[in-house]
Amino acid sequence: MTVVVTPTFAPWTSAPARTVRRGHFWIPGERVVRAGKTLQAGPMYVEWEAPEHRQRPFPIVLMHGGGFQGSEWFDTPDGRPGWAQRLVEAGYVVLVVDRPGHGRSPYHVETLGPMGPPFSYEGGRQIYFPGTDPRHDQWPFAASDEHAMDEFIAGYGPLPEDLALSQTLDADRGAALLDRIGPAILITHSASGPDGWLIADRRPALVKAIVAIEPMGPPFANIPNIGLMRWGATAAPMRFEPPVSDPVMLQEARPGTYRLPSLAAVPILIVTGEASDFAAASPPTAAFLGAAGALTELLPLAEHGVHGNGHGLIYEKNSDAALVPVLDWLERQP
Repeated sequence: MTVVVTPTFAPWTSAPARTVRRGHFWIPGERVVRAGKTLQAGPMYVEWEAPEHRQRPFPIVLMHGGGFQGSEWFDTPDGRPGWAQRLVEAGYVVLVVDRPGHGRSPYHVETLGPMGPPFSYEGGRQIYFPGTDPRHDQWPFAASDEHAMDEFIAGYGPLPEDLALSQTLDADRGAALLDRIGPAILITHSASGPDGWLIADRRPALVKAIVAIEPMGPPFANIPNIGLMRWGATAAPMRFEPPVSDPVMLQEARPGTYRLPSLAAVPILIVTGEASDFAAASPPTAAFLGAAGALTELLPLAEHGVHGNGHGLIYEKNSDAALVPVLDWLERQP
């Protein structure tokens, strides 16, 4: 007798059919020798998706936040399409990375050094859940939904203990990615925000624009459980002019004393949520980059009619609406 079992979880039965091109590849890491064995340190996984008929001249590289992985761009915690799909629908080729040591990009302490602390449920609630601001009403599941919380936290892992090393790896692999695919737009979130500035510092001619969603900051901050932003907007060094040998010089200097020529022609948009505790870090980050000569613009979502967002705005209930002003800004870039 044939028994027919009706699945309780089958999103593939209701998701709209799409015609796309998709695949993946790797940006390899360096070969290192440990105990007589040749190992690879810090490769980066890249997954890509493209519309059947490409409509935009430059692809978009999506870089995930701290401790998470590229999956944060694919689907929202309540099962809706994420920004990766929406960008493909808007005509862009999209490349989603797992930063070195995160997600499908392998981590081993012998090649990347010690891990930082594990990501906790308490940390997740503090960063993303509605807190004291009553305007934050877009988080996609109830605080009491423990099953949804289990699934959300499942994708998180530790960061490398050395934040400067982690950012250097991200930037080096990101630059190598652009060397392969050509000019592209970078969209970063949270802890990957500094990676955008660092990649543009390495490959200014290949970064057409940067959209930073609530980038990690403010300048020179000591980020709890993550590390110190010793170089202002980054933990890893950038190519300031005149050259800076010690980041203390940078911190003590008047704004504008040191410039970042590599960012002078790269349009930068910094996006903030109305009710995010992390939004306060973005104006001083924009000011720091602007004083160094970068083309920096702030986009508070509330000023564009998008309300109620916290730090996880890319997968909150109104994530589609939050993307609209970003797409409008990208349309206006040369």
